[in-house]
Amino acid sequence: MNDRLAHDPTPERATQSPRQATEAVMDHPDRIARVLAGIAERIRDNGREAEQHDRFPAENYALMKEQRLFSALVPQDFGGGGWDYAEMCRLLTALARSHPSTALSFSMHQHIVAANRYNHQHGRPGKAVLEKVAAAELALVSTGAGDWLASSGEMRRTDGGYLFSAVKHFASGSPAADLLVTSGPFEDPEAGWQVLHFPVPLNADGVTVLDNWRPLGMRATGSNSVRLDEVFVPEAAIAVRRPRGDYHTMWSVILPVALPLIMSVYRGIAESAAEKACTLCRGSNDPVTPYLLGEMQNALTTARVMVDDMVRLVGNFEFDADLATVDEIVRRKTLAAEACKQTAAKALEACGGRGFMRDTGIESLFRDAQAAHFHPLQEKRQLLFSGSLAMGKEPPSQAF
Repeated sequence: MNDRLAHDPTPERATQSPRQATEAVMDHPDRIARVLAGIAERIRDNGREAEQHDRFPAENYALMKEQRLFSALVPQDFGGGGWDYAEMCRLLTALARSHPSTALSFSMHQHIVAANRYNHQHGRPGKAVLEKVAAAELALVSTGAGDWLASSGEMRRTDGGYLFSAVKHFASGSPAADLLVTSGPFEDPEAGWQVLHFPVPLNADGVTVLDNWRPLGMRATGSNSVRLDEVFVPEAAIAVRRPRGDYHTMWSVILPVALPLIMSVYRGIAESAAEKACTLCRGSNDPVTPYLLGEMQNALTTARVMVDDMVRLVGNFEFDADLATVDEIVRRKTLAAEACKQTAAKALEACGGRGFMRDTGIESLFRDAQAAHFHPLQEKRQLLFSGSLAMGKEPPSQAF
């Protein structure tokens, strides 16, 4: 996204000074623990109740907005908390231990902020987005993973911009968010087919958040589809134009910053499952139990090492935005996702019938962990991507 987001209408919020913006997240070693101390239990309780009724716990977003966590990754000079990237990843891991669905939706917001921070630090447009998030503590929703190279929907020109119609899927956090960051295909009479990227306020005329999220796991992420019917998109809101169907360098920014944030959530799930299993199995006399717990611990170690290394590769936004970096990140994502799923599976197996019961909390963590597979790049697509690069070839579009 670029500075043109500053021209887009958004819900009105009271602005705060940089000092006020950072008051709740003053920098000290126990910042994460301090911030979560007052809200972690409420986030857990709200999340459990929401999952029972297949709804999004909007009250959790409200709690995090009170702590100004949506702008935590924004530099202090722009009114944000000035958190570094690794600290945000640690926050997501800790938040996942309270409620995985809330943490996952929150990670989707943070990857948009992170991409704009990277762009700003590297001399590209991004400042206006960061300032806008901090000024109004906006919650952002991305549809990027569902759109990829070709995007979807229909755009046609009108006075001052475009009319856009589409149904965008997997819009995590959409029931309580402010801005949809999306894209649509447009056939330019001179340049041919392009994909245009732009934000749309979720309260704009023609925007409807559907109530159709009924998954196996991650039941309270609010990843509903969003229907857009003839929504006006002003010309000034167009942030990126790219050829339709081609890989664009923007993905070399988005994938490296997004995937460690996302996988930090699954790390928290794996750690929570392992902790519960160790507690439940402490008095077991079954001679097989130690072997199962040993397998679980090995898988958890792999998950931690892979996620830590993903975060290391990003650093504090110093990485090179190229295919080589993307390759390193997506390979580790595959390994981390499999390790998180295996950790939860072994936790369930080690606890036997008790682990299968809902009251232990392990079965819900097992279900949530399965969603790690579906984030890009999925394993077989990652293998195609990485294998093609290893052969000295450009990654084919099928990898996306």
